[in-house]
Amino acid sequence: MPILNTTYKPSIFFRNGNIATIYSGLIRKVTLEQKRERITLSDGDFLDLDWSFAKQKSNKLIILLHGLEGNAQRPYVTGPAKLFNENGVDAVCVNFRGCSGEPNIKYRSYHSGATEDLEEVITHILDNKNYTEIYINGFSLGGNMTLKYVGENQELPEQIKGVIAVSVPCFLEGSANELHKLKNKPYAIRFKKHLVEKLKPKLLQFPENISEKEIRSIKLLKDFDAIYTSKAHGFKDAKEYYTKSSSLQFLPNINVPTLIINALNDSFLSPECYPIKEAKNNKNIHLEMPNYGGHVGFVSKGKYYYNELRALEFIKQL
Repeated sequence: MPILNTTYKPSIFFRNGNIATIYSGLIRKVTLEQKRERITLSDGDFLDLDWSFAKQKSNKLIILLHGLEGNAQRPYVTGPAKLFNENGVDAVCVNFRGCSGEPNIKYRSYHSGATEDLEEVITHILDNKNYTEIYINGFSLGGNMTLKYVGENQELPEQIKGVIAVSVPCFLEGSANELHKLKNKPYAIRFKKHLVEKLKPKLLQFPENISEKEIRSIKLLKDFDAIYTSKAHGFKDAKEYYTKSSSLQFLPNINVPTLIINALNDSFLSPECYPIKEAKNNKNIHLEMPNYGGHVGFVSKGKYYYNELRALEFIKQL
């Protein structure tokens, strides 16, 4: 599809990408009543799903996927859930393995390309619910997972009608390189701290898989991917993990309506994360690249963010 024109123009204060990112991640508040459901995965592990519902019984559902070290209570997830609920669509916010406040059972956890877990969530929903229209909205890491899932599966369930991916690092190696630059050092330190803290209990659970020395050697985010992410999930090394899990290579195969919103001032994204060529060559991909928005920071004047309103508008047009 032709690249979309954007109407997003925030106040001068929020045109700074870092301010938009930090405000949205640490200051924004959204109140949403959720009901938790725990499902057992095929390997014996579990996922916690947090549901919220429209006022009237609905046959429409949006699945929301959070980003790195996020969860189903983050405002960038509960914001769209609340908006969709108010517009007659149920919402389920997925907590990836180990992200719901309780350590997961297995040595593995979650990663950018773990579409097998998303597939199990969708299968569970189709087997136990009566939704005829399902949409998926992923953010950052969850956005990459969303695009990879719809691009690698040519026989998607007929109920999946469209997807929205926001602030997507669709070329993981490039995004990893950006995160290691000086401009992103505070973010990288914060991510690494949270990831390493979650890894420490696994040392007690699985001493045969990782050592205290290996954990101490994690100085950078890429060290975490080399020592844990890649090995725990069946990849040879971090580079193979980035290569096989990046959604960019799957975009030509997407055959459902797809909206990608990546801000041009998103400091987490490398040039390859703006898939202009892929969008122009695939009629199903709608690519919007606002000048502003930072990383999942599309602040608007009202209580809902620009990307949330665009997501609703997008599915209403399908």
